[in-house]
Amino acid sequence: MENDNYYLLTLAAIAKEIQQRGEKRECAVNLGAGLPLAGFGREKKAFREYLFRSSQPVNFKFEGISYQVTIQDVRLFPQGCSAIAVHPEFIQGEPSVLLMDIGGWTVDLMRLDNGIPNASACRSLELGMIRCIDEAKEQVRRETGLSVTDAQVERVLAGQSCSMDENARSVIQKQGRIYTEALLSAAMEAGFDLKAVPAVMLGGGASVIQRGIRPQDGLWRFFTLLDDKVNAEGFERILSQFSGDVSKK
Repeated sequence: MENDNYYLLTLAAIAKEIQQRGEKRECAVNLGAGLPLAGFGREKKAFREYLFRSSQPVNFKFEGISYQVTIQDVRLFPQGCSAIAVHPEFIQGEPSVLLMDIGGWTVDLMRLDNGIPNASACRSLELGMIRCIDEAKEQVRRETGLSVTDAQVERVLAGQSCSMDENARSVIQKQGRIYTEALLSAAMEAGFDLKAVPAVMLGGGASVIQRGIRPQDGLWRFFTLLDDKVNAEGFERILSQFSGDVSKK
């Protein structure tokens, strides 16, 4: 990691979790986090060291409140797999399933064979939602002369209500379909036959893809996980198999 931004966000998340659970502000925790499978083996050691620092306990303040937290262990898991820990029904009885984690910058593709991640069948495509949003904004500007915001585009793409010029709305909706076609095509070109293998779509862009898919795309079978916390919930569920939750000192 190039800076401490993610680490500081992690400390803030720990503080929020302690508050929510009503635990003491002086405590010990075990962390679970995820990395894309494509770079999991390469990045695992460095990322664990980044989170699991030698100086313990960690003293910090969040929203004016002091905390003293001892990080006992850090366990890393492939992103996407954690979601299946929460929804195992999506792979039950299926010998092969494709996971499509549609994030802001990238779309991570990973195939599970007999419920096990296949490290040789994973790719990361630079087709995240930020690209879709930027292209939609530019197309709206070209066709209508209007400068819509990221937030407006996101709401329209997700099918949520938003006060907007109808021509601009129509352009954004068309871009959602164009983005879906581009993503499905890129996945097929990367060697993932969506017409033969079931797919589970998750991440911030899953709702856009769900709305953009058409019968003529010929997908064999697909599911969408629209809960943006599903990866985190999966990390916690897997981690609980190794250790307890937030524990008192």
